[in-house]
Amino acid sequence: MSRLTSFRPLAFTASATIGAFCLTVLPAAATASPAQITTSKTNGVAYLKSLQAADGSYAGSGLSNEWAFSALAAAGTAAVDVTPGGDTTKNARTVYRSLLSTAGWPSATPVVTDYERAALNAYAAGIDPARVSASRNLVADIYSHWQNAEPGYFGPSANFNGTVFAALALGGAKTQAGAQRIPQALRDSLVTRIRANQHNDGGWNFSKAEGDPGQLGATSDIDMTGAAMAALCVSGVPSTDSGITRAKAFLKGKLVTGTGAFNAMFGVNTDSNGWAVSGLNACGINPQTGDFLTSAGKTPVDFLIAQQFNPGGGFKYLPSDTTPSAYASVDGLRAVAGGGFTATPPLPVTSGAPQWVAQTTFTAGTAARLALTVDDGAGNVKVCSVSVTPTGTTTTLGSVLDAATSAATPSGCVTAVMPPSGTGGITALNGKANSGSNTWKVSTDGSAFTSATRGTAVNAGDTIALRWGA
Repeated sequence: MSRLTSFRPLAFTASATIGAFCLTVLPAAATASPAQITTSKTNGVAYLKSLQAADGSYAGSGLSNEWAFSALAAAGTAAVDVTPGGDTTKNARTVYRSLLSTAGWPSATPVVTDYERAALNAYAAGIDPARVSASRNLVADIYSHWQNAEPGYFGPSANFNGTVFAALALGGAKTQAGAQRIPQALRDSLVTRIRANQHNDGGWNFSKAEGDPGQLGATSDIDMTGAAMAALCVSGVPSTDSGITRAKAFLKGKLVTGTGAFNAMFGVNTDSNGWAVSGLNACGINPQTGDFLTSAGKTPVDFLIAQQFNPGGGFKYLPSDTTPSAYASVDGLRAVAGGGFTATPPLPVTSGAPQWVAQTTFTAGTAARLALTVDDGAGNVKVCSVSVTPTGTTTTLGSVLDAATSAATPSGCVTAVMPPSGTGGITALNGKANSGSNTWKVSTDGSAFTSATRGTAVNAGDTIALRWGA
C-alpha cells in the first residue's frame, strides 16, 4: 500500500515554530474577518464531533478520522471533552489512547508513517507521544525507522513523506512543558534531507527527488509543499530562510486570483488548500495578507470558508460537491483555525480532566522502548529505538546502553560501552573515549547536557541523547 494513504485524505487517499500552531486569530486587515473565522471554527468543531462513533472512537483499522484531533486542538477543543452523548467514560482521548496501547496496533506490518500520524494526533489529544502506555512509546517507534544507510531519512527514502512527517512529529510533538524533546543534531539531519529534496520550482513532492535531476525538475505538489515547509519550520528553520521563501513563491504562483484557491496537481480542492495554509501557519506566514491576497481580494482562507456548509460545519472536497467530506473537514478546519499539522492540547473543560495523560513509570517485567541518539561530535549521529525490560519503575543509562548493543532497531547505535558495569561516568562509547574537556554527556527530553554516568536515572518515555564534546 502506498505511503500516501497514511496522510492524504482524498478519495484516492491523497489528501510549527510551534507557536504558529496557536495562531488562531488573524489581523483585521485579512479578508476573512475574525467573526467569520470564529463561526467557521464553531461550526467545524460541531461537525467533527458528529463523526465520533458510539464507542467514542475516531480511529480504527485503515485510514480513519484520527486527524480530527489535530483540527479540534487547533480550534480550541480538547479531545477529552469530546464524548458520545455526554458519556465521559468514552471520551475521545481515553479511547484513542487505549487503541494506541493495543499490542496489535497499528498492524502486523507497520510503517513509519503510522507512528508519525499517531504522534501528531496523540500530542494534539493531550497524550504524551513518548508515554502512551508502559509498552508504547511513539517517539521510539519513529526512531526505529531511521535509515543507517541514508542518515536523515526515516522509512524507505523513496517515500520522502515519511521523512517530512518524521520532522513534523519529532519537532512538533514537544514535551508536556513545551520543550523540544529531540536533539538539534537530529533536527539538523532531517533539515538537510528536506532541503536536498526541494524541487527546482521551490516546492516538494511525496517521492524522493534528492540526486535525481528529473525529479528535482518535476512540478511540485501543493500538499507536500505545505507539509515540507512546516517540517522545516518546526525543525528550527526561520521563515526568512531561502528554502521557505522559495516554497512561498511556488505557492504564490499557484494561487487562483478569483477564489484564493491553490491550483493543485489534481485540481482545486479543500485538502490541498488546507495543507498549504497549514504550512504557512506553521511558519508564521499570514495566509491572508501580502503574497496571498489576490488582486481580486481573495485569500486561501476565503476559499476554505467558501467550501464550508453552514450551519452544518462540514467542508466539501471539491467546489462542485454537494455533501461534506470528513477528511476535507479536518484539513479545512485545522487550516482556518490557524493550525499547522498538530497543536498544543487546550485545557479541558471537563471537571478534573488534566491537560495531559502519560505513563510516568516503567512497569517491572513489561518490555518498553526508549528513543536514543548518539552524536560522536564529528557529524555522525546514530539513531535507534532500544528495547528494555525494566526490573523496577525506573532504569539507568548504563542498562539502556547495555541493551542497545544487542536490542536496538536499527542495530549499530551502540557497539561498546566503557566501563561495562557500575554506576560511574561513561568513559568511552563506540570506541570513542573522553579526552580532556571533551567527554560524553547526556540529555533527556531536551534538557541541558550533563556528564553521562552509568547510574544516570532514566524514566519511562525519556528521549535520550548522548553527545561527545566540551
